[in-house]
Amino acid sequence: MTITMKKQLYFMKTHRILFLLLILLAIGACVQKPPVSTGPVPEAVEDQLFVAGEAQFEAQDYPAALASYQAYVNQFPERLLAPAAWMKIGSINLTLGNYVEARQAYRHLTSEYPQSPFTKDAQVNILLTFYEQRDYTAVIEQAPEVLWSIDSTPHIFRTYALVGDAYMALGSPMEAFQYYGEASLVATELEQEIIDRKMEAAIAQLGAEQINRLLESGDSKIPREDLMLQLGLNYAVADQYDDALKVLENFLVEYPAHPKAPVADDLIQQIKQSALFNRYTLGCLLPLSGPYQKIGFQALKGIELALDHFSTQNSGPQMNIVVKDSGGNPEQTRAAMQELIQEQVAAIIGPIITAELAAAESQENRIPIMTLTQKDNITSIGDYVFRNFITPRMQVGNLVDYVTSSLGLQRFVILYPDETYGITFMNLFWDELIANGGKIVGVESYNPQHTDFAEPIKKLVGLYYDIPEQLKKDIQAHNTGNADDSQSEPNADEEEPQAIVDFDAVFIPDYPKTVGLIIPQLAYYDIRDVYLLGTNLWHSEVLIKMAHQYVQGAIMPDGFFAGSTAPVVQNFVRMFEKTYEEKPGFIEAVVYDSAMMLFGVLAQPDIRFKSDIKNYLMNMQEFMGVTGPTQFDENGEAQKELHLLRIKGREFVELAR
Repeated sequence: MTITMKKQLYFMKTHRILFLLLILLAIGACVQKPPVSTGPVPEAVEDQLFVAGEAQFEAQDYPAALASYQAYVNQFPERLLAPAAWMKIGSINLTLGNYVEARQAYRHLTSEYPQSPFTKDAQVNILLTFYEQRDYTAVIEQAPEVLWSIDSTPHIFRTYALVGDAYMALGSPMEAFQYYGEASLVATELEQEIIDRKMEAAIAQLGAEQINRLLESGDSKIPREDLMLQLGLNYAVADQYDDALKVLENFLVEYPAHPKAPVADDLIQQIKQSALFNRYTLGCLLPLSGPYQKIGFQALKGIELALDHFSTQNSGPQMNIVVKDSGGNPEQTRAAMQELIQEQVAAIIGPIITAELAAAESQENRIPIMTLTQKDNITSIGDYVFRNFITPRMQVGNLVDYVTSSLGLQRFVILYPDETYGITFMNLFWDELIANGGKIVGVESYNPQHTDFAEPIKKLVGLYYDIPEQLKKDIQAHNTGNADDSQSEPNADEEEPQAIVDFDAVFIPDYPKTVGLIIPQLAYYDIRDVYLLGTNLWHSEVLIKMAHQYVQGAIMPDGFFAGSTAPVVQNFVRMFEKTYEEKPGFIEAVVYDSAMMLFGVLAQPDIRFKSDIKNYLMNMQEFMGVTGPTQFDENGEAQKELHLLRIKGREFVELAR
């Protein structure tokens, strides 16, 4: 049986005695009693339909009962029991989910029998029909008229509670709380238990600002103790631990005997436990073994250089790093994360591989983590997960904005490898280009294992498909001014078809070794004088060596450029070359920036909780690093303006933005 049906059955049973009394009164008024009689009073013939409906209703034969009541009001609308019959018609329809019909019955009752004792119930039940139909706005809008016209405490309680329920359903707990408070003022002891549970549900959905507003109102009728406890919980969930401790400790002072005092005390201990961490220790999770160890050791150089530079430039507390090897596999990553957690590190940099697993562990343990990955949606794992890395979307956005806005290019083709990397960049480039008003006039894929790319290139310029013989004849006839001579033979000296280069640029998202094979073949098929566009992978000496004369002017984005004239970059490059006797690349640079950023946060004097580190990062103004100005958006994603590079001779030069 549904909750609605239970409510209605309860309501109907409470009026059963009244109904029977009305029947007896009606019988007594219409039938003369014999002088002496000890037997039952005979029923009036007119009321037998009502009595039948009562019996059917008692047997839960609602369709039959509905028919009997309806027949009764149709035949005897002036009888004393007519309002009761209309009430039953409305209530049965409400129970059966026929809300419109129920509402019609209740409205008929209130308009035709305004003096009936059932009118007030009908008015409240009209609101209930709207609520059951999920028309919560109608409940709220029509409730004031109902409250104005009723004066009985039970009906006032029901109306206020129903409006509170409507506001809760609409996601407005503050308004719901206020209406539940009004209901509480007129509630019976039994009703008070019900309304208390409703108020608890509303309080649980209130924000900290709303609760503070209520507490500051000075209203003596509000449940101050419940609001204080919820405020403490809200602050704790939001990682505002100082505020949470203050509120919860005050709660225990003011209400030490409260049933939920142990909950508050337990939460206080949890918060204090979370403050136990090595605030000057940074964890590093890198693939120092396995197939990705080369990248891991590049990253480690960046972290070590950052630690040395920060220590020599700052007189504050000494920073430490704890390095763990992820091995580039899930099992070793999980074990390494547990070791970092036991070390109680303040934050973590990495990993480069298996980032999702490490990010999930960090989020669960409320440890800020700076991931170094291109994995989609990595920061959606939680608010303790950050990413300081260049992503495909970031690369494409910077590249497309430059070629369309600064160069004014409009027509593009995409030649991409038929594998994950190529497909990802192809889709992103296409979408970004359309959003910037550009046009894609050709898209072709190729097998990245091949070395001959003639087929996809010829398709891009209209050389792949043979011209039908008849079309050749028509073209020849048109060119000789003799369109009617369809039988003429082709010219023996007929020229080969020319490439149709109707685009401004070609985008090829692939590794330099493959691109170094493709670009000379573009020139072979007369694709010249167009812009060549690539990804950060093109920033490689290999590409220049393989396709030197054909790759001049090619444009690509990157997150770091060692040849930059920016003083911060030049200083970093000098330090790195002095320490490691080699030039730094993007991995070394972005990890150096990440470490310097975190060291700077850990050195702040007001860091008490790991949540403070998270909040510092989230609200950080632009960090002027060697990979450019960096700050994080509301999702923990780094916002960067990438370098745009062009090949000139045997060097890469930076383009002015």
